Amino acid sequence: MAKRVKEFDMVQLYAALADATRLRLLNLMQGREVCVCYFVEILGQSQPKISRHLAYLRRAGIVSARREGKWMHYKMEWPADARAAAVLAAALAGFRGDRAMQADVKRLGEACCAPEKFVTLAGAPVPTVA
Repeated sequence: MAKRVKEFDMVQLYAALADATRLRLLNLMQGREVCVCYFVEILGQSQPKISRHLAYLRRAGIVSARREGKWMHYKMEWPADARAAAVLAAALAGFRGDRAMQADVKRLGEACCAPEKFVTLAGAPVPTVA
């Protein structure tokens, strides 16, 4: 008997993309792996709230996580499903012209270059290219 391949859950993907905080998180993860502490600093939201949104993105199959000591790192994962990848690519492309999204990226760049200026980032690992 042939093994069934689980179909990508498009409804869950659309639901994951239907929240401003989750979109901001994806925007910050484009092309890099980011420690959760940077999300807290850049988005100005609590760590539990950020973690809940990241868990939602993980369940949707578009974010992965890894632990390094006490630090949790997150990066975006491209779905193998072509339809899902196209939807995600379209969402990410829309961030390029969005001033608020670009302001988040700029603030992340500033935080990466001088984490000592941010109290919450003391000793935090700098985001790396994924």
